Amino acid sequence: MQNKSKQSGGTGPESAALAEEVRNAIAHGKDVQEAVRKLTLGAMNAHTLDLESLRRTMNAVVQGVREGVQHELQQTSAQTQAARSLIGDAVSGLDLALAQFAEASKLAVEEAAGRAQKFSSEDLTRARADLESLEALFLQTLQASASAAKGLVADTLRDLGTHAKRNGTAVGAQLKTTLATFTQHIGSAGHAQREVGVKLAHATADLLRQVAAGVLSGLADRVKPGQRPAGKGD
Repeated sequence: MQNKSKQSGGTGPESAALAEEVRNAIAHGKDVQEAVRKLTLGAMNAHTLDLESLRRTMNAVVQGVREGVQHELQQTSAQTQAARSLIGDAVSGLDLALAQFAEASKLAVEEAAGRAQKFSSEDLTRARADLESLEALFLQTLQASASAAKGLVADTLRDLGTHAKRNGTAVGAQLKTTLATFTQHIGSAGHAQREVGVKLAHATADLLRQVAAGVLSGLADRVKPGQRPAGKGD
């Protein structure tokens, strides 16, 4: 996932557009979790992904949540609990989108292996390291956004981050099986490398393109992670 394309994802205008879409979802107020999930996956699917583009996508989503709720509080007499619920649903939508990406990455590796496609253990190891950082990046985004916000929004984001650290996240639960799958195939890839050497280059590039981008449109919407998302319950 560290390979970068010319469209590395989440440049200034694109991040602003994503934040605006999330703000609109908050203002609409209907099925915010699902709206944010779809918006996040859509942004991820538009680019070859690396950790920096994932960070920008998460920051844009949470920025849109923060600004959208703050606007609602200023414009209406929204109750505290209703505002907290909007933030919780939006953060859960982001968490679920990340979990679907992790699941889609696992499926991409399994499908490649099922087609007897060989790949480089070095590149798989790099992709696994990026995936391993995904939950920490999510939690860091919540913490940073809470620090940048004020009042109810700051308190709610901080509470959601604390809850997620204590009780786990959807993406963290999914990563357990995804990372195990990557580890298994890294071992197989090491054996394959010894057999076929440099012929692995093209197959590896094809696999990483699947893991990084195209897999999201083909596989992610088939995945429905069962783990309760962050911020739901105690």
